Amino acid sequence: MVSQGSSPSLLEALSSDFLACKICLEQLQVPKTLPCLHTYCQDCLAQLAEGGRLRCPECRESVPVPPAGVAAFKTNFFVNGLLDLVKARAGGDLRAGKPACALCPLMGGASTGGPATARCLDCADDLCQACADGHRCTRQTHSHRVVDLVGYRAGWYDEEARERQAAQCPQHPGEALRFLCQPCSQLLCRECRLDPHLDHPCLPLAEAVRARRPGLEELLAGVDNNLAELEATRLAEKEALARLREQAAKVVMQVEEAAEGVLRALLAQKQEVLGQLRAHVEAAEEAARERLGELEGREQVAREAAAFARRVLSLGREAEILSLEGAIAQRLRQLQDCPWVPGPAPCQLPQLELHPGLLDKNCHLLRLSFEEQQLQDSRKDGARSPGGDTTQPQSRDGEDGANTPKEGRAQTPQEDGGTQAARGGRSNKKRKFKGRLKSVSREPSPAPGPNLEGSGLLPRPIFFCSFPTRMPGDKRAPRITGLCPFGSREILVADEQNRALKRFSLNGDYRGAVPVPEGCSPCSVAALQNAVAFSAAARLYLINHNGEVQWRRALSLCQASHAVAAMPSGDRVAVSVSGHVEVYNMEGSLATRFIPGGKANRGLRALVFLTTSPQGHFVGSDWQQNSLVVCDGLGQVVGEYRGPGLHGCQPGSVSVDKKGYIFLTLREVNKVVILDPKGSLLGDFLTAYHGLEKPRVTTMVDGRYLVVSLSNGTIHVFRVRPLDS
Repeated sequence: MVSQGSSPSLLEALSSDFLACKICLEQLQVPKTLPCLHTYCQDCLAQLAEGGRLRCPECRESVPVPPAGVAAFKTNFFVNGLLDLVKARAGGDLRAGKPACALCPLMGGASTGGPATARCLDCADDLCQACADGHRCTRQTHSHRVVDLVGYRAGWYDEEARERQAAQCPQHPGEALRFLCQPCSQLLCRECRLDPHLDHPCLPLAEAVRARRPGLEELLAGVDNNLAELEATRLAEKEALARLREQAAKVVMQVEEAAEGVLRALLAQKQEVLGQLRAHVEAAEEAARERLGELEGREQVAREAAAFARRVLSLGREAEILSLEGAIAQRLRQLQDCPWVPGPAPCQLPQLELHPGLLDKNCHLLRLSFEEQQLQDSRKDGARSPGGDTTQPQSRDGEDGANTPKEGRAQTPQEDGGTQAARGGRSNKKRKFKGRLKSVSREPSPAPGPNLEGSGLLPRPIFFCSFPTRMPGDKRAPRITGLCPFGSREILVADEQNRALKRFSLNGDYRGAVPVPEGCSPCSVAALQNAVAFSAAARLYLINHNGEVQWRRALSLCQASHAVAAMPSGDRVAVSVSGHVEVYNMEGSLATRFIPGGKANRGLRALVFLTTSPQGHFVGSDWQQNSLVVCDGLGQVVGEYRGPGLHGCQPGSVSVDKKGYIFLTLREVNKVVILDPKGSLLGDFLTAYHGLEKPRVTTMVDGRYLVVSLSNGTIHVFRVRPLDS
């Protein structure tokens, strides 16, 4: 008898998935093997057959269906044997009642045999103690292996049972397959051997296996060699991808630093030029004021003398005129001989001179080039070090010195083309970027540059990561209807389609799920102190992290969805209901209720999306007024935007960073725009250039990470960085 402490049994070494159909996920029934060596139930394959062809659910290989149907596919006798072993082992619970002996009814005529205590591995029959003793004493069965039934059910004899197991003929029940017809390559029992294959050369199974095993082993060795090569190539590809991502991260940092340096230098030049302009204008104004004062004084003296002379000539008597003639003439001559300024002093008008290439649309301060790099072959040259990182192209001393652009000046595309042509063979390894890159990891393409719309400098996005939200257990494609921060650097995703609240880190690591009540499809979600609030249908739920319902509240049925937002204190939750906002505390009591803009706006508001700001304001997307509205805790509107910056779209999801900037999603035009804390539009924050394709909902994590979900279930994370940081 095999001891219980022996090595694992055959069935323990096999995974449970091996004997399960990948289509119905049940135990295989009538297993049929496709040419790609994947095995499924015959009935399941019949459902997939269409138009005379069938596509394997696992490897997606298209297979022609035989004219006789899926039943003509090869029967997997290997799986059948394992299934027989499984069914024999699971033949009942010995504690509930022992199975009956299979031989007692044949010998004694009784309808049922005695309780079985042993099993013959050769006959595959359960035997009582008496039949087991007799089984060992007959001429035909004395060599059979009879074992204890308890040990057999425990799996102690799996290896022996497997060795003595015989495949049964599907045409003649009870007959074991014993021969191989060489011309037909068909397994035969004794009955099959005597009928259509009588004249065919046949071999016993053991002899046929010995003859054919070397060929199969040779083919298997070739496949193993291919697998080794594929694995080595896969590792090299992964290493190359890792180097690509590492170098891309370096280039991103270089671009950020270069752009920041250019912007700082530009701002410094701006301040310097404006300072020079102010100084010039102030000096010119001071000189002009002095000249104006002198001119005004001379003008007044001349006017007074001329006015006196005119009065004397018009009103004076002859004697009076003659008596004053000398004085008047002297004064008028003196004024005429005075050195007058012939005209206004020359004024130096300021003119701005720009670098001639800055306004050229073909001017590129930053230029990206690519260097082809051979993948490292770890099989042929394992000791060779990996290729260096791709860097910005630099000139070498003594090489093409005449065509090398001067240091500190951007190389224009025309210069670049001439340089590459002059370098001959090297031009095949470095090529200028043309068109858009096809992303390998589905990450968004980098931003074209910081947005400087409006009067001030805006926060700008820095791509952080991107990841899918579909998990192996999901039955449908994700439909993300809610996002919220969930602790430090973690988010909670409401997947309405799969009725789940999924937890992810900001890096995309799946952290499990928060259980939801049976039948609930979470819509909007918010995280509170040790609890989660979410809306589903026309109810507001508060559950703990284990999924236990703390309380539920009925909401208005006239609104399709209800937006939920956590208050900054974390101990209250706000929900939009039929144009007004209701705020509940942790005990489920209504703390406050208000209509944005007061009762005069009753029925005129419909907040489909809602969030709160660190300043305690409510920010919502009003689909009734087609605007973004900002109101205080009492419902007084402090700002509202409904201008052309919405592009005629209905305002979407809203998020607020730690400084109060508002990020508004415009799904139809693939944008996220930014507004100041009072709702004034500042400009675009994210566009299609950042990888946005039908953005659905957003949230702000730690006040500086904007998380954006797309309609296909992908999540992009951007770090919000002020331009002056």
